[in-house]
Amino acid sequence: MAKNILDFEKPIIELEKKIDEMRKYEGHLNISDEIRTLEEKVHQLKKNIYNDLTRWQRVQLARHPERPYTLDYIYMITENFVELHGDRLFKDDKAIVGGLAMIDEQKVMIIGHQKGRDTKSNVYRNFGMSNPEGYRKALRLMKLAEKFKIPVITMLDTPGAYPGIEAEERGQAEAIARNLFEMSRLRVPIIVTIIGEGASGGALGIGIGDRVLMLQNTWYSVISPESCSSILWRSWEYKETAAEALKLTAEDLLEQGIIDRIVPEPLGGAHKDHLQIASTLKSVLKEELSLLIKIKPEKLIQNRLEKFAKMGMYVE
Repeated sequence: MAKNILDFEKPIIELEKKIDEMRKYEGHLNISDEIRTLEEKVHQLKKNIYNDLTRWQRVQLARHPERPYTLDYIYMITENFVELHGDRLFKDDKAIVGGLAMIDEQKVMIIGHQKGRDTKSNVYRNFGMSNPEGYRKALRLMKLAEKFKIPVITMLDTPGAYPGIEAEERGQAEAIARNLFEMSRLRVPIIVTIIGEGASGGALGIGIGDRVLMLQNTWYSVISPESCSSILWRSWEYKETAAEALKLTAEDLLEQGIIDRIVPEPLGGAHKDHLQIASTLKSVLKEELSLLIKIKPEKLIQNRLEKFAKMGMYVE
């Protein structure tokens, strides 16, 4: 656990260690009041820290290795999940998972980036960075959902599309561009949820939807703070400055009209309570689906096109 403690969490951890030490002697000494006081202090400290995070600290939370990933949410939120594999052209990309499932009584096609928990599984999942076949698999599943009039849910959590030469040789840019084109006119509801990192075209490749949601401690941007820093200052040392300039948090993007809704996380982040964040997200998804499935396909597409056409407009 110690290796996954972020710098700004250390004061909280130190106090919690003191409380644990004091509990060992609680049966022998009358220190219940002192423990209660310290617990209240910890709770208040958590509120002060987590309610006033910098943009870079949000990025750190979004990358926390104990956060739930797409498959975690699928197994906590849905029933009868059947994973579907392959793009029918090259191979099955393990960095994107997807398949049919039920959210209570509602059928859905759910697709998302998948990272690993350790070195072996991260290599297997290519660290959540998809190749072209991953985006083509996602599109195949979305067209299948369209055929059977099933809503689509996508979950974004990637440091970017895979930048290797083999990905470019197999048409990475075309695969992402094709998804943007096809998702914009898909005749079924699409709900996009950023559950961790939403970086560049790698995220946008499955990011066109009628409703775009962001978990509270996630980020969504054309470039990561480190890459931005390295381009502008030739060094990663200015990543915090870059994060502030990019305005990549859920609050920033809601204000800009890029996303539609923020999904609140447990105090301290989604990794603190998987079941709570899954329950919250399930309620939000059900609410959004209940509204979208009532809209006729033609109106759905019109609204979707207008929604994205408004982005980037400005007044001098």
